[in-house]
Amino acid sequence: MNAYLQIHPDDNVLVALQDIPVGTDISFNGHNIQLQQNISAKHKFLINDIREGDPITMYGVLVGKASKSIGKGETITTENVIHDANAFHEKDSSLEWQAPDVSKWKTRTFMGYHRADGQVGTRNYWLVIPLVFCENRNVSVIKTAFEKGLGFSPAEVYNEQVTDLVSLYKSGNLEAIKNYEAGALTETSKRNAVFPNIDGIKFLTHEGGCGGTRQDSDALCALLAGYIHHSNVAGATILSLGCQHAQVSILQESLKKLNPAFNKPVLVYEQQKSASEFAMLSAAIKDTFLALVEANKLTRQPSPLSKLVIGLECGGSDGFSGISANPAVGHTSDLLVALGGTSILSEFPELCGVEQELINRCQTEETSDKFIRIMRAYENQAQSVGSGFYMNPSPGNIKDGLITDAIKSAGAAKKGGTSPVTDVLDYTEYVTKPGLNLLCTPGNDVESTSAEVGSGANVVLFTTGLGTPTGNPIAPVVKLATNTKLATRMKDIIDINTGTIISGEQSIAGMGEEILEYVIQTASGEVYTKAEQLNQDDFIPWKRGVSL
Repeated sequence: MNAYLQIHPDDNVLVALQDIPVGTDISFNGHNIQLQQNISAKHKFLINDIREGDPITMYGVLVGKASKSIGKGETITTENVIHDANAFHEKDSSLEWQAPDVSKWKTRTFMGYHRADGQVGTRNYWLVIPLVFCENRNVSVIKTAFEKGLGFSPAEVYNEQVTDLVSLYKSGNLEAIKNYEAGALTETSKRNAVFPNIDGIKFLTHEGGCGGTRQDSDALCALLAGYIHHSNVAGATILSLGCQHAQVSILQESLKKLNPAFNKPVLVYEQQKSASEFAMLSAAIKDTFLALVEANKLTRQPSPLSKLVIGLECGGSDGFSGISANPAVGHTSDLLVALGGTSILSEFPELCGVEQELINRCQTEETSDKFIRIMRAYENQAQSVGSGFYMNPSPGNIKDGLITDAIKSAGAAKKGGTSPVTDVLDYTEYVTKPGLNLLCTPGNDVESTSAEVGSGANVVLFTTGLGTPTGNPIAPVVKLATNTKLATRMKDIIDINTGTIISGEQSIAGMGEEILEYVIQTASGEVYTKAEQLNQDDFIPWKRGVSL
């Protein structure tokens, strides 16, 4: 295993692939470098001396500038480097893309749920959704009733632990409580004996629908419409109070925009028009049960890989993200695009500094102009409240080597591979064009993942270097570790280890192919992700204020 890596020939920093002690002598491309500090794995050190104001280059792009003179062999940190990135402008060149060889996948299929509108789902869910937070409690009542009644509820392992502790306490055995060890978690089956063709009933509680701006409630309805229209959803039960901003009519209009011929069952119950809460919930439970009977009639059938829509996401990123997991996922995206499929790259604050490359990859000027317009509006909005994309990196990101937003962004963008950009989507817009789509979302993990699925992703590839359990209610989220230490330490939440790229055991292209094979198995219901096994159903709508 090499101790360090230059990502791009134009870079003036090297990335430590392992801890390297102070005083180590490195000879690199004619440069004799003696390390001035201990360099922790994932961090970067300079190839040559630079002065205050000089550029820092990684991935072949500007990612920062020196805030003081820095000697070769010194680590770059938030104390000696500040964010800087290249400006962007209108499209000035076109991409000539060399698609990867996909001959061995041309005839491959996955087993999916075919919808009347031509979409194909990787799962088959029923949704229960409140239009306003006032109905969250009622949704919880329905959730308890169905999960317990149908056996969809997760194993009550922690309840059992408390029961054990209570028993020991009642017997006066405090010493046994101190020495108590819980049994290991076991994987739970996702199949249900009553409705074997339904993966579950999901409940999308939220804190919106009223009390905010009308823009917030309209965006909420558009996002919820995307979930109901989604290929992984058979239908939905909607609970409305009645007086809120997020009216049933707005949701219905949003559904018609997505599909004028929309014909999925949507059951609506409005509390202020009901005889009583009991009557409303009883009717909702009975009608939903009858709808489940119909949804259960749909079975998995073969589908071409072109029906896959993959969300490209990252969270808890580290200094290896842009070297291992992200470019591997990018190759998977390229393979799928070459097969006629679709991928979605989001998190616009994490595209800072690579905008021009993406602009020039856009197939049309109309698409590139839309990207420019949305990016500038988002950045201006952040700056108007005293923030900016430069404030995107989290303490965890910085601790593990992502010290500027441009460094983080240059690595994050690798998830989008190298293919042309076929479309640019604003928040809540649904994918309609195969190929790589750019979707405006914040960098926040859950807000972005929620948005990708709301725009049609039926599988999400989620890379992480620090570890995050994020999942989604209706789409399987495949978690990819950027390093082997994480994959070993948090194996209960990690599905794929791409740390073998760092150790030199696997190539980026080889790992990208392995990921595609895993996606096919997941899409076919042969594999359930760790997030699904843990019932990690994260869902957060984005209020269109400033969230990075």
